[in-house]
Amino acid sequence: MQPRIVTIFNNKGGVGKTTLTYHLAHALGELGKKVLLIDLDPQCNLTIFSLPMEEIHDIWRPEDNFIEDFPAARSQANPAYFDHLIGSPRSIHFDLKPTEDGTAELDELPPAVRLRNNVHLIPGRLTLHLFEAKIGERWSGIYQGDPLAIRTATRVRSIAYEYARRDGYEIIIFDTSPSLGALNRNLLSLADGFIIPCAPDLFSVYGIRNIGNALSAWRRQFESIFHFLSDSKRENFPKKFVKLLGYTIYNARRYGGEGNYLDLARAHENYARQIPSTIREFILSDTILDNDGRALDHSIGENSVIHSHNTFPSMSQKYHCPMWLVPDNPHLEPGDKASIGGNRQKYVDTKRAYHAFARDFLHRVGMLDV
Repeated sequence: MQPRIVTIFNNKGGVGKTTLTYHLAHALGELGKKVLLIDLDPQCNLTIFSLPMEEIHDIWRPEDNFIEDFPAARSQANPAYFDHLIGSPRSIHFDLKPTEDGTAELDELPPAVRLRNNVHLIPGRLTLHLFEAKIGERWSGIYQGDPLAIRTATRVRSIAYEYARRDGYEIIIFDTSPSLGALNRNLLSLADGFIIPCAPDLFSVYGIRNIGNALSAWRRQFESIFHFLSDSKRENFPKKFVKLLGYTIYNARRYGGEGNYLDLARAHENYARQIPSTIREFILSDTILDNDGRALDHSIGENSVIHSHNTFPSMSQKYHCPMWLVPDNPHLEPGDKASIGGNRQKYVDTKRAYHAFARDFLHRVGMLDV
């Protein structure tokens, strides 16, 4: 069975996308799904959240010459050293660099970083903007059926499938930047589904408008591509255009008094209520997952993860583990032990919340087959 590729995306930054992506993956892993995270945000926030800085440096440093000029670095490398290099985790830009430079692809992809049982990561790299520039440069060649242009446009998806075939991943999550540039056009259009994480504010509402307008344009482009390409040249593209699985409100303030149905502060509730109608107005209806007719009735997982976690995500990032595992982390610093211990149950309760979110997510992903 082919894996499902999902993108977490919003045109607005600062909506908790990295925290959500990281914890969703770990919840899915605990529910028995094998998950691969691919950090395709040139800012590398997911990689920074997941790994100590020293480990990131150990991944990036041996790649430097290959990112500068892959064919030259490979020709100069001792074969035994190159085998050792690709026998250890590398960044997604290293995986993509042969395509960017128009040279032969790797015979074997490097292994992913194991974060936990069932949860692995292909780290990002700050140089990924170079690959994005190459996508833009070669885009027009797709319409003429140019093999390198098609390979460049679809390589992220084919890499995801190669990893899934070899290592058995069932869910692959692309983490993205907040931009509407060439790279994200491809990432959204090459995925099976996507989620919009939203802060309950004006900027997220307008971000949804931008996403809707961009999706309409990207869909027209891909329909034109399919019109011009032969069946054999279309095989690396998805057979269907990406579907919106739904949205989630994130990092909202809880109302301290007699709450509304989402238990939100009044200003946040006002914007939260606008999100479904904004999606329906600006995103084409046949691009929205039906999900029993309820895809937009509520935030994914209802209100399980919508409220602010206060400082918990910063502790999660500091100790590179999900929030619910922070209290039992053996490496807690003395200065953190008291505050974490005093909130132990609240940390642990986040597990139930993210498992509820993950189960709703899996239900929606299953609807892609309908």
